[in-house]
Order: sequence, then C-alpha cells, then structure tokens
Amino acid sequence: MSYPIPFLPCLGSRSEPSSQSREAGFVSRFGIGFVRSQMASSEGMLTDGQWKKLELATQNAETLSSSPKSHPLFADLNIKSPTGGKGPVSAGIPSRHVRRTHSGKHIRVKKDGAGGKGTWGKLLDTDDDSCIDVNDPNYDSGEEVYDGLIDSPVSDPLDDYKKAVVSIIEEYFSTGDVKVAASDLKELGSSEYHPYFTKRLVSMAMDRHDKEKEMASVLLSALYADVILPDQIRDGFIRLLRSVDDLALDILDAVNVLALFIARAIVDEILPPVFLARAKKSLPESSKGFQVISTAEKSYLSAPHHAELVERKWGGSTHTTVEETKKKISEILKEYVENGDTYEACRCIRELGVSFFHHEVVKRALILAMESPAAESHIVKLLNEAAEEGLISSSQMVKGFYRVAESLDDLALDIPSAKKLFDSIVPKAISGGWLDNSFKVISDGDGGKSVEDEKLRQYKKDIVNIIQEYFLSDDIPELIRSLEDLATPEYNPVFLKKLITLALDRKNREKEMASVLLSSLHMELFSTEDFINGFIMLLESAEDTALDIMDASNELALFLARAVIDDVLAPLNLEEISTKLPPNSTGTETVRSARSLISARHAGERLLRSWGGGTGWIVEDAKDKILKLLEEYETGGVTSEACQCIRDLGMPFFNHEVVKKALVMAMEKKNDRLLNLLEECFGEGLITTNQMTKGFGRVKDSLDDLSLDIPNAKEKFELYVGHAMKNGWILPEFGFSATQ
Repeated sequence: MSYPIPFLPCLGSRSEPSSQSREAGFVSRFGIGFVRSQMASSEGMLTDGQWKKLELATQNAETLSSSPKSHPLFADLNIKSPTGGKGPVSAGIPSRHVRRTHSGKHIRVKKDGAGGKGTWGKLLDTDDDSCIDVNDPNYDSGEEVYDGLIDSPVSDPLDDYKKAVVSIIEEYFSTGDVKVAASDLKELGSSEYHPYFTKRLVSMAMDRHDKEKEMASVLLSALYADVILPDQIRDGFIRLLRSVDDLALDILDAVNVLALFIARAIVDEILPPVFLARAKKSLPESSKGFQVISTAEKSYLSAPHHAELVERKWGGSTHTTVEETKKKISEILKEYVENGDTYEACRCIRELGVSFFHHEVVKRALILAMESPAAESHIVKLLNEAAEEGLISSSQMVKGFYRVAESLDDLALDIPSAKKLFDSIVPKAISGGWLDNSFKVISDGDGGKSVEDEKLRQYKKDIVNIIQEYFLSDDIPELIRSLEDLATPEYNPVFLKKLITLALDRKNREKEMASVLLSSLHMELFSTEDFINGFIMLLESAEDTALDIMDASNELALFLARAVIDDVLAPLNLEEISTKLPPNSTGTETVRSARSLISARHAGERLLRSWGGGTGWIVEDAKDKILKLLEEYETGGVTSEACQCIRDLGMPFFNHEVVKKALVMAMEKKNDRLLNLLEECFGEGLITTNQMTKGFGRVKDSLDDLSLDIPNAKEKFELYVGHAMKNGWILPEFGFSATQ
C-alpha cells in the first residue's frame, strides 16, 4: 500500500497548486528527513520514479526558500523592472517567478515567494497575524510556553524600587510634603522592600543639612505603622548599623549622626528602647555599628531631659530651626512690649510648640528688660502670668535665669548696669512665686556669680576685643603681642575657652582660624596644661553651650580632635581630660567622639578640611614648603636663602616644624650641615627658644618610631640635644639621655 503525501491547503488559495509545487511545499514544511523516515516505514512503498520526483521536489523547495537576488544563478544578472522597458514583461525574470492567470495576464510573485493569487505564500512565514490553531492535527501545546517571552526585557523589582524611592525622597526633601511622600510610597507598592526605604532615607539625610535630617525623622514618624510596619523600620536601622563602616568613609561624623537618628526614633516611639540591647548582641564590639549604639545610649538617651535635647537637635519636630525659633521669640516679646497684651503674648508662645525651649523666652525677656528699663514692668508681668498658667515650667524659668546669670559678664559690655538690673529683678521673681527660692544661692549669698574678681572681669573684656580683632585681621603675631602685653598667663585657659566659644557661634572660617591659632599658641605662650584646663572648662559647660549653639557637642569634638592632629594635645591628654569630667556627661561623650574621629581612616586629612580647609591648608602647604627648602639646602643650598624662605612663610608660630624636619633629615641623610641652618635661624632670632624646644620635644616624642628606620636615632638625637643645650637653643629643663 502506498503512503499518500497529504495535501496541505493554503488559506486564501482559490486554485489547486500543481503536483510539483504541492510536493515541494510538503517537503519544505516537514523536511526531507521526516518524509524519508515515513517512506521507509513500508518496504517497497515508492518506485524509483517516485523517488526521483521526491528528490526534484526537495531541490525546488530549497530553491524557493531563498531570495532570487541572493541566488548564485542571479549574482551577475542585471535584473530589470518588468515595467521598465518595451520588451516582454518576463524579460530578464526567471520564468518560475512569473505566474499566468486564466486571463493570460502575467503576475510577478512577491519577494521571497509571498502573496499573489494562486501562490503558497512565503515559506516559513512568521508574520504577527499568524496564530496557533488548537484544532490543527499537528498542534503542540508546548509551543505556547514561550509565547510573549522572546525579546521581553528582564527586570529586577528591587532595582526598580530603589530607583523609585530615590526620586520620592529627593522630591520630599524639596517640597517637605509628608502626605505626597506617603501617597507616592503607597502607590509604588512592593511593601516587602520598605526596610530599604528606611535605610535609604536616613543615609541620604545623613549627608545633608540639619533641615533634611529633621525632615527624615518626621517622615519616618508619619509613615510608621500606617505605611511602613514597625518591623520594617527596625530592619532598616539594623541595615544602617551594619553599613555604617562604609558610610563613615564619606560622612565624617557618621557614627554620631546615626546615633542621633536612632535616639530620635526611640524618643518618637517608632523604635522600642529594647532595640538597643538586641542590636548590640548582633554587632561585633569592634564595629562602628556597636559604637553607634553606645553613643545613642550614653550621649543622648541617658542625659537629663534627653527627649527635649534630641527633639531640638535638628531644630525641633516642627521643621523650624533653633535660629528661626529664637527670631520668633524676639518678635513676640518686642510686639508685647509695644502693646502690653499679655494674653496674646502667652497665646503666641504656646503656639510655638517648643515647651522644652521656653528657657529661651525667659532669657530673652530678661535681656530685653535690661536693655529697656521702661519695659521691665511688662516683662515681669508676662513672666508672672506665664508661670501662673503653667505655660513656662519652674525648671524652664530657673534655667532661663541661670543662663542670664552666666552671661552677665558679656552683657555688661553692652549694658553697663546689667548686673544691677538683674539683681533687682531676681527678688521680685522670688517674692512673686514664679522663680524658685533656691536661685538665691546663685544670685547672692557670698556674692557668687554677682561678685567676681575685678582682674578676671577686665581680662575677659580685653580678650573678647582681641579675639574679635583677630577674626577680622587674621593677624596671629599681633594677637600674640596683645596677649603678652596683658601679662596674665594664669588666665590662659580662660582665653582658650572664650576663643572656642566665640568661634562655635560663627562660620567655618572663624572655626578654622581658631584651630590654627591654637597651634601657634602652643609652646609659644601656652603650656599643655593650659590647653587641658581650657578644654576641661569648655566641656564642663558643654550642656549650657548646647542651649545656644545647636551642634556644640559635635563641633567641640572636632576642636579636640583637631588639637591632637595639630600636636597641640597628645592622645593621652584626652584620657586625662575625660577623667576630670562627670561620668556619662555631655563633655565625656564629646571626648569619646573626638577619639572616634581620630581613629578613623585618613583622620589627619579629614580633620584638616573639617571646616572647609581654609587656613588649615596653609599649614599643610607650609609643611611641604619646609620639606622642599630643607632638601634644597641639604644638597648644597645657601644658608641665607634658606633663612629667607623660612621668613617668607610668614608663620613664626610654626617654626617648630622647621626644627623637627631639620633634625629628622639630619639623622636620615647623616648630614649635620642642617644644624648650621638651625644655628643661623636662632642667631637671627628667626626661630625662638620656645619654637626650638617644641621642635626638639616633638622629635623626642617620636624617637621610638624613628628608631625603626634609623637604628642610631637615639644616639644621634642625644648629640643634637647636647649641642643645642651648649648653644642655648633650648630651655635648660629640657633633658634627654639615649638610655632613658
């Protein structure tokens, strides 16, 4: 029995195709291999003639599957358009590409054999309008599995989420619209990724201003439970703790900032207090994440009135900064003095919503009363009314009076009768019952804050003028001469405290200038003990300073760390300072923060540019210039030219660096000629005895490290010290022995 070749009709074809075309179509669709396998299943099924027909059909199928223009037979032919000449339509066109209808018209087959009446259509046609027919006997359900997957892009949902939340956060930082941010996050979906949102929001805010930090805390509180689940907030902070080592590379005080975010989250009740203990167990003690938890516990959450402190750290939970609040308080008080409406003034104070900051209202009200005695009766009436209503608490009232008492010396510069006026207000407040009777101890007693040594009082007035002039002129030698004229070295710690306190409330330029001035004063006028005592005085009053200067703790830590980097203090001095401060105080935590800053990677470089470089980079440039001029001198330079280069630096307070580098280079190069330069500088008065002594002292402190590279460093240094003592370069009390 012969195996019939099936006829596969083409939809849309009105005439039956020829036998040869039908066979070619069958072969092209199923393949010659398939046909032969079917034919071989019945022995003697086809005759030799039939096999020849089949082979011919195969050849036709292969020929039809290629474009006529790509066929090798037509590679060299110049095929013309059927309508381009007068000859027959079929001229230059292979006959098998021309079809003749019953009407005798010639129809050119479309490219690749597609289209046209009575044609089979394009072989292996995969046009989009074709579809799989489930009723087809050859239907394979597996063909639909990959339908729609070809050429479709592969997308990671987390990557899409990350990109979207960055846009949401950036827009929120620009507009401050909490509702829009919450709505956008809800519409985004993918709630399983919300821990990443928490991490991203906080990490982006950490590298921005206090305004954005405050906005981030407010947004987290608004999203808590409603949009982001409590566990997702917790997981987000855990991720931050694990990545703080990386964050610290770009954000100088990352540990302290993240600690404050966590403390704020606990105060806002979006993290439970037990979070700290659980997080500690999951973090290595040596990690920065562990430091973050310790800082949050000891610096922020264990301090007195820690909730108030944390909430106003970035300007309060109402998006209003401390400076803006102070300005509003001043406006309220001035308006009250003009109209005398106590009820309206109390209402405005209440609407500020900063009950923890009411001591500022008290302070500014008292100062206003001192500046304008005519306003005193109004101020007394307002404070009395505010106390009776419970608007200003007893503790806030006492704190406000105490802050004024502390600043009486400075106030006296502008208001000569400030002390007298203040002493007249205190009894009225106590008798009126709106100031605690215990404040009497501060006000009078044996004089206390009211009676102070006249010499110290005058010194404070003088140094304020000296420091303010320095901030304007940047003239260090002139400042040093002014301090020498005062001839009060016992008050050096007071000068240091006043210098840094005034710089804290100014711009980065003045902070940088203050740090550079500390370097110049070290060993020139101030001893290490003066610096230690000055920083202790600063840190003891750190909590009060923070009431006026929002970021005082962080800034003080930077001043401390910078003093160590500049060799004003030794690292061990920080431990000494810490032992003289109350445990768990703001001052103690500031010292701890300073240690963290010093131990960070590239601490020296980071701290030198902590306030934008400025004068600090002058010091760094000076070190490079000193090294270059010494190298040039060592290779045969002229002594007079080297001295002139040192003079041209214009940094006499930094000449100890010349001494240090010259001594170290003399040891390394085994060239004692450098001592001749020091001798010339000393003889000309270019390098003072104090600068010489400091330079020798710095080399003495680093001898252990130098001995690793220079085995005989101690012996050489002992010879240099003997030479210096003999020539009177250094102070007599400086002693050294290579055996010590």
